[in-house]
Amino acid sequence: MTSQPALGRIRRLAVLALMATGFMLPLRAAQFKAGVARVDITPATPEPLYGYMNRTARATGTLDPLFARVLVLEAGGKRLALVTLDLGRVFGAVSLERLRDAARKQGIPHLIMTASHTHAGPNILDEYPHGRIPEWEKQALEKVAAALAEAREHLVSVRLGTGYGVTYIGYNRRRINPDGSVTMFWRNDTKVSTAPVDPTVGVLRLDTLDGNPLAILVNYACHPVIFGPDNLEYSADYVGVMCKTVEAGIAGRLLCLFFQGADGDINPYYATTPRAEGAVTRRDWTGQHLGEEAARVAKSIKTQATADVSCDFAEEELTFQVRWDPERFRAGLLQSYGPRVFEDHAELLQNEPVPHQLNLSVTGLLLNRRIAFMSMPGEPFVQFQMNWRDRCPVRDCFFIGYANGYFDYFPTLQAATQGGYGAADSNTYVEVGAGERMVDAGLTLIYRMLGQLTSLPENTRK
Repeated sequence: MTSQPALGRIRRLAVLALMATGFMLPLRAAQFKAGVARVDITPATPEPLYGYMNRTARATGTLDPLFARVLVLEAGGKRLALVTLDLGRVFGAVSLERLRDAARKQGIPHLIMTASHTHAGPNILDEYPHGRIPEWEKQALEKVAAALAEAREHLVSVRLGTGYGVTYIGYNRRRINPDGSVTMFWRNDTKVSTAPVDPTVGVLRLDTLDGNPLAILVNYACHPVIFGPDNLEYSADYVGVMCKTVEAGIAGRLLCLFFQGADGDINPYYATTPRAEGAVTRRDWTGQHLGEEAARVAKSIKTQATADVSCDFAEEELTFQVRWDPERFRAGLLQSYGPRVFEDHAELLQNEPVPHQLNLSVTGLLLNRRIAFMSMPGEPFVQFQMNWRDRCPVRDCFFIGYANGYFDYFPTLQAATQGGYGAADSNTYVEVGAGERMVDAGLTLIYRMLGQLTSLPENTRK
C-alpha cells in the first residue's frame, strides 16, 4: 500500500511531466454561459398599426403586452445576443445600428434581432421623414439596450439540448390550380390539408448546471395573423399565448423565446378572424396548441455539457438587384394605392431615386459545433426552411426569418414564375433567386465555421 506522502510525490511528478511535454490539462473545463432578460415595449400611445393596407385607424389600447426578449450567449471567448421582438418587423437600419452600438458597449459584438411578425403591433419604417424616430420606438430602443445589459450581467454556466416535435396550426395559403395559375387561400377554418407545410417544432433548451431551465427557444413557421384589420389593440397574437403556455408548462423560472421561421406562404388556420367572431378564442387555441407541443418537447430534452464548447458567428452582406424597373414600380404603386402605400415615406420617395440594388444580411450561428442557425431579413417561403434543414451539415438546425433587416417576401424561383401574393406582387421586389442564394450563403457560413471550407487549395496547405 502506497503512503500518502508517496502519492503526493507521484502526482507532482505527473503534473511536471505533463507541463514539460506541453499537454497540461486545464484545471477547469470551458463553460458555455447564457443570460436572459425580458422587457415590455408596448407603446403607451395610439400608434399606426403594422400591416393591412385597409386599416387606417390607430391603436386604441392593449389586448396583451408586446415584449422584447433577450438571450446573451458566451463561449470560447466569444459573445453574442439573440433578441426577439413582438413586432411586425425589426427596427430600421438607424435604430438597429443604435442597438448594435449598445450591445458593443456591453462587450457583445454580434447581434441577431428578429421579429415575430405580429400584425397587431405598431408600424415601423426603414426611414422616417427628416430622421424623426417616433418616441415609442426611442423608448423601446432604450429598454432593449437595458435588457441587453441585464442579460450580460447575469451570465451563468449552462448546458444545451435540442428536440423536435410536430404540430399543425396553419396551412399553405397558395393554391395552385390545374392550369398553373395561383388562387390565394386566405382562411382555412375547416383545416383542409395543403402543401408545402413544415410542421416541425424546433426546440433548444438551456439549463443551469443544477438542472433548472433558464431559456426555451421555439422555432416554427406560421404568420401571426389571427387578428385582422378590424383589430385596433396591440397584441403579440398567438406567439404571446405560446410563450406563456411554455413557461407555465415547465417547472421553474424560465424565459421562452420564439423564432419565426420561413412563414412567407404559411397562414394560421384562423387567419384574420374578426374580433366579433371569436378572434381571441382562436388566437388562444393556436398559441396553446403550439405551446403545448413545444413544452412537451422541452420536457423530454436532456441537456448535456460538451467538451467542444464554442459559439461561432458570421454575417455576410449580399447585393441584389431590384426585381422591377424602379421608376415604373414607384409610379405603379402610387397609381394603384395612392400616397399611403409609402406611409410617411411618400415625401422621401418623391424627391429621391428608387435604388436599383439592395444589400441584404445573412447570418450564420454555430453552437458547440453541432447546433446551427441561419437567418434571412424578410419573409422567405417555407421551402427555404425545409431545404436548409435537409442540406445543413449538422443535425440540429434552426431557421430564422425577419432578422437584421426587412425586405418583404422571398419566393422560390418556381413560385415567382407562378405568381400570386408574395411571389410576383408589389411586396416582392428583391430579384428572383434571392432566397436560393441566401440559403446557399447560410450553408457556406456553417461549412466555413466547421473548417470544411478553407481559403487555400489542398495542394498549397501546410
